[in-house]
Order: sequence, then C-alpha cells, then structure tokens
Amino acid sequence: MADQPGRDKTEETIGADYERVISTYYGEDPVTAIINLKVDTKEVDRLATQVSDFACVEDVFLVTGETDIVVKAQFRDYRNLKDFVVNDLASLEGIKDTITLMVVTTYKERGKSKDEVPK
Repeated sequence: MADQPGRDKTEETIGADYERVISTYYGEDPVTAIINLKVDTKEVDRLATQVSDFACVEDVFLVTGETDIVVKAQFRDYRNLKDFVVNDLASLEGIKDTITLMVVTTYKERGKSKDEVPK
C-alpha cells in the first residue's frame, strides 16, 4: 500500500487494530447505530430527508446542541454500518462531521423494557 499524505504508519496500525477488534466483537451480528451529524444549517431539511430515504435508517431527529441531526439505523453487520458511513453519508453534500455510536446493549426501546423488546 502506498503511503498516504498526512498519515503515518502508527495511525494505519491503530486503524487496522481498531477495525480488527470491532469486526471480531460484532462479527456477523446485527448492529444498531446512533449517528450524530453536524451539517450545513442551510441544508438541514434536505439532508434529513435524504438520510431518511435509506432503508437501514429507522429514525431521524433534528436536534439542538453540538449535533444537528441524530440518526438511528439498523445494519446486517458492522461492515454494512461502515459502508453506510464511509460511502453513503460521505457522498451527501453538506455533512460536515459524523460521530457514530454503536449500541452494545438495549435496555428500553420504543417504550418497552429489554424483557419486552421483540428479539
């Protein structure tokens, strides 16, 4: 692999290690993710609508604070989540930054406690 400007070998090693750990932890299991989007304020409605159109996206919220849009999405596995963030979201003009949170355990969802959530 050719050296990339701005990245040293340590960054590449850490990135590869992180990728290996996450892939091992999640494997082929389904992944729920909460994705925070920082966007160009003038484009918020268009972007929220575009993000809503992806089949993996369950919920989209316009919020106040550090983040502009919060997205909840379901993926077949970690690789599909990564592909969505790196390719699908990255292709939308007006998204300035993303923060992706992978759900580890759900205790309550849609008003139902963990014991009541369908499996």
